[in-house]
Amino acid sequence: MAGFEGVKWASKQMRYLLENKEFEILKEDAKVYAVSRSIHYGQFLAFEGIRFFCKKNKKDRIEVLFLNWKDNLKRFQKGISFNLGKKQQKMVPGIEELENIFIHQYFKQPEMIKFLEEMAKKKAQGYLRPFTVDEEQSIGVTFPGMPSIRAVTCRYDRYLGEPFNGVVVPNLVRAVGINKTGCLKLGINYLISVKAIDAAKEIDPEAASALFLDDKPDQKLENRLITEWDSSCCLFALKDNTVVKIPENELILPSITIQGMVRILKKMGVDIEERQISYQELINKVKSDELVSICSVGTAGIMNRCSQLTLVDSKGKILGEHKPQVNHKLYQILGEARTYYWNIYKEQAEIPKGIRLNKYIL
Repeated sequence: MAGFEGVKWASKQMRYLLENKEFEILKEDAKVYAVSRSIHYGQFLAFEGIRFFCKKNKKDRIEVLFLNWKDNLKRFQKGISFNLGKKQQKMVPGIEELENIFIHQYFKQPEMIKFLEEMAKKKAQGYLRPFTVDEEQSIGVTFPGMPSIRAVTCRYDRYLGEPFNGVVVPNLVRAVGINKTGCLKLGINYLISVKAIDAAKEIDPEAASALFLDDKPDQKLENRLITEWDSSCCLFALKDNTVVKIPENELILPSITIQGMVRILKKMGVDIEERQISYQELINKVKSDELVSICSVGTAGIMNRCSQLTLVDSKGKILGEHKPQVNHKLYQILGEARTYYWNIYKEQAEIPKGIRLNKYIL
């Protein structure tokens, strides 16, 4: 997907950029051993993306605000559990333990308080990225010997999400349902996402996102089901004023953001259908001009409306092309819902039922 504007990171790590061969030590305690199972095999490589907002209250104290953030912690917890063996499950941290680590230990560090004060002054958007790594020096193909959690934080002024072009990529499968990895934020899923965007650019050089189908390439192409974008979930806005959300399953990441968007849209009077959409149905709706917009929904950008979606067959032949109906009322509502979602963080909008605003005073 698109990039970010005005990003500033709070923590430091060592970095080596292959393109310009630039090496720098950003902070000595952020090193990861080159001989780590995480580096070589993706063992214990799970992560989470958590949006937040911070501001100063009347007592000049920092307030940090999240939406449904314990759902993020639960999703992160599941990723940790998946990466550990049966005998290691006792090491999986509880939700309160994770909350304590990130809020009462990490965010309350003097360096972090200073960063959050700057962020509050700029009214910027915040992004917490916890991740896991095996700290043990080893080349053994086993479960991690020294699993740990790390976290980094950044702020950004704007997510450059619209406009974006997308392409359906039927010949790549993001995850296999039987392995139960598609519903987790694991590093192993995201190489395929990047490869899919590369493949999408062969069809449309301006493509910034790839739309995946299910894990059944042996089935007829038209019968396969839409799953999600390369790094975000889907919402389909239809001409009859309904929005379709694909049900969560083993191939789809349980998006915290999409749950919030659905509740906001319901509050705004939009009918929501939760059901599967086959590739043939998508093709038909594009050809009959029934699709108002297909949206990308994720933590960083909240929700972005695709400006052009190219549909292709297994040989790359173009079957159709969708462009949004920007004058349709539902298209405008989608944009308003995105603004509404961010305003909840800022305590400038009423909180719909089912959305929880978590606030911490530091």
